[in-house]
Amino acid sequence: MGITVNGLDELKKLAGSDLGSSDWIEVTQDRIDTFADATGDHQWIHVDPERAADGPFGAPIAHGYLTLSLFIPLFTGLLDVRGVTTKVNYGLNKVRFPSPVKVGSRIRLAARLAEVEDVPGGVQIAVDGTIEIEGGTKPAAVLQSLSRFYA
Repeated sequence: MGITVNGLDELKKLAGSDLGSSDWIEVTQDRIDTFADATGDHQWIHVDPERAADGPFGAPIAHGYLTLSLFIPLFTGLLDVRGVTTKVNYGLNKVRFPSPVKVGSRIRLAARLAEVEDVPGGVQIAVDGTIEIEGGTKPAAVLQSLSRFYA
C-alpha cells in the first residue's frame, strides 16, 4: 500500500515527494469495450480485434482517455488522505500519450507530489504522473493532475 496521511498539514509536508509506483493493472478487451460503450467511441482500432490485428499496432489499443481515466484508481493506491471531508478532481495541466496501450498490456502509475498549495477551505495538489506500460520503452501517458482536498 502507498502513503497514508492524516489531514492537510501532513499532506503539505509531502510536497516535492516521490510517491512511488502503483500496482500493475491489466487493460483487457472487456475494459476497452466497456469504455467504448460508456463514451460512444467504438472506433475499430479499439473494439474490433480482428481488424485491429491488421492495423498499425497489431492489436486493439485502449482509448487514450481510458488510459487517462485509470489515473484515479492507480493513484488511490499511492496516496490516501484521511481527515478531509471532500476530494475532487480539479483538472489537468498537461497530458500526452507517447505510446498506445495494446489490449492485454499491464500499466502502472509512477507519481510525484509536485506541489501543495492552499486554496479557500483546503489545498490543491499537483501530481506529476507517468503511466508506464510493462516492458515498454515509452510511457502510455505523461500528465500533471490537479486535485483539491477540503477540510
